Amino acid sequence: MTRIKFMNTEVDNLSMYEALEKIDNLIQIKKSSYVVTPNVDHIVQLENDSELQEVYKNANLILTDGKPLIWISNYYKTPIKEKVSGSDLFPLLCQMAEKKGYKMFFLGAAEGVAMRAATNLKKRYSNLEVTGVYSPPLGFEKDEEEVEKIIQMIIKSDVDILIVGLGAPKQEKFIFKYHNKLKVPISLGLGASLDFEAGNVKRAPKWMQKSGLEWLFRITQDPRRMFKRYVIDDIKIVKLVGKYKAKNET
Repeated sequence: MTRIKFMNTEVDNLSMYEALEKIDNLIQIKKSSYVVTPNVDHIVQLENDSELQEVYKNANLILTDGKPLIWISNYYKTPIKEKVSGSDLFPLLCQMAEKKGYKMFFLGAAEGVAMRAATNLKKRYSNLEVTGVYSPPLGFEKDEEEVEKIIQMIIKSDVDILIVGLGAPKQEKFIFKYHNKLKVPISLGLGASLDFEAGNVKRAPKWMQKSGLEWLFRITQDPRRMFKRYVIDDIKIVKLVGKYKAKNET
């Protein structure tokens, strides 16, 4: 059993290779599975968001996204094998999809971004089948007609992998709410991955990713939005680290 207790959730303690293998198995089972990728922001939100807690409880795969969570697991003496970030996982999924003939659908990001991401990825993976892309309007989740249109679009595309980039926790909640209706073998909420692949947003240099400083780079790219998230909201992780350390020791 790979799943271990970690702070206010559980995680599947897998390497990147093992995560890809598990996703491949879930695709072949064809049972409307979904993946969540907790980072510091998710852990902070999970503390008080009962709907997000429900999303996590029912997830088929929980992959650790972010160096700080790896450091915390080491501090707890229950080390998590490897950071499996959504942005690193995404191109590897595309590579696997090309090799195995899996069809993909990209949902999210601003107008035209999902299409640009698909175009760029097809240049790298020439046989990749992206059978649908769609960037929904702001606030679409409150419009029943729009939601139904998206559901039918995905169903008709008959895809194996659904990538949702709507930002957390909206993307996770959307997947959880509709995954049984969509009947896609595997769905993943991958945040800014579509923006990165489209070239719309620059990703941090590799050395910053490896040293856990990707958050600092993202603040410089979008200070108005990211400063609140990383500096004001996510600082709450410090208190939570102490809280769950004490719980582990009792």
